[in-house]
Amino acid sequence: MEKTICELFAGVGGFRAGFDKLETGWKTVWFSQWEPGAKTQWAHKCYVHHYGDSPDANGEYHTCDDIGIVDKASIPDHTLLVGGFPCQDYSVAHTLASAKGIEGKKGVLWWQIRDTIIAKKPPFCLLENVDRLLKSPAKQRGRDFGVILVCLAELGYSAEWRVVNAAQYGAAQRRRRVFIFAYRNDTGYGKKTCDIDAKDIISAKGLMARAFPVKETFPIKTAELQKDIVNVSDSFSFAFSDAGYMHGRTVYTADIAELEEKPVCIGEILQKNVDERFYITTDKMSKWTFLKGAKKLPRVSQNGHEYVFSEGPIAFPDPWDRPSRTMLTSESTLNRSTHVVSDPGTGRLRILTPTETERLQGFEDDWTDTGIPDRMRYFCMGNALVVPMITRMGKVLDTIIADEA
Repeated sequence: MEKTICELFAGVGGFRAGFDKLETGWKTVWFSQWEPGAKTQWAHKCYVHHYGDSPDANGEYHTCDDIGIVDKASIPDHTLLVGGFPCQDYSVAHTLASAKGIEGKKGVLWWQIRDTIIAKKPPFCLLENVDRLLKSPAKQRGRDFGVILVCLAELGYSAEWRVVNAAQYGAAQRRRRVFIFAYRNDTGYGKKTCDIDAKDIISAKGLMARAFPVKETFPIKTAELQKDIVNVSDSFSFAFSDAGYMHGRTVYTADIAELEEKPVCIGEILQKNVDERFYITTDKMSKWTFLKGAKKLPRVSQNGHEYVFSEGPIAFPDPWDRPSRTMLTSESTLNRSTHVVSDPGTGRLRILTPTETERLQGFEDDWTDTGIPDRMRYFCMGNALVVPMITRMGKVLDTIIADEA
């Protein structure tokens, strides 16, 4: 089986960087990266700077087009479909033209992944999302993930998933993301796993458990997915846990205790004596102190209800001796979530440099130093995934591919 990859919602190339680090022959045959509403497609420019552009099967270039208008049949054949797609509203309805057809909300990117799977039938898929996907929407917990799973089941796939805290597996950031590994039931791996007990897949024998070892697995919960996607959208609700497995529309899920590895701490990724523009100026210090501190503020809701908004303090500066908090796309702006550190050379307080944010995500230094403005370098890293987590899953996938005919 060829080691070929199609990377959707590619950002600055986190999936590709993760698989390239394996040096085991993976080749990305096509990618797509388009930021809606962006005047300049900085992430695409960064990706092309490192890897070049990719023609489709017709020899045309559409990697910076809206994926919604891309002809999925023109995407080159591939073994592995990867992508980090947004957590959105996955509700669906029957189409007017056919009681059997479905129609998702416009702009929801899961349907582009589904359309690609229908067109190209890749043996394997590896997808990434925020961990709240398992619990959304708030009024019908688990519906959105249920829709994704029933779509995969309908197309002849089974799936494993894990919510991974990257800091538990040797990264410098406490970033929780859900990874979904889907595989066609007619693959060698699909045939093999259907005979393995679900608890064993979740705790030890599945790709996710082998990539991210589990210290303990708690009792399994099960659920059955209806065949009709619209019925799942309308009525399905289930408390998905951080680990699970789906086969034949039966869902198995369990809480797990992660097997912690030695994390990388913020102090290990800091540069010394950085450019003056990264330091906090005296005139901004009081604002930073207020944002990071505890507060109780009187507020009035839209309907006139008076209440007190309160929040606890946040570390200021961020301590050197532990992994960072989750980095957001707003990193570097003057707000509560931005990291502030004591510079190891001067002792003065400052924000992280773009290079340090790349280190938090496991990219090579200055990965985004390709003519991108600093504010967009931070934005791209806030959107990125933790590259070493991809490499860990890739190592296991290498063994799975080796066993395929």
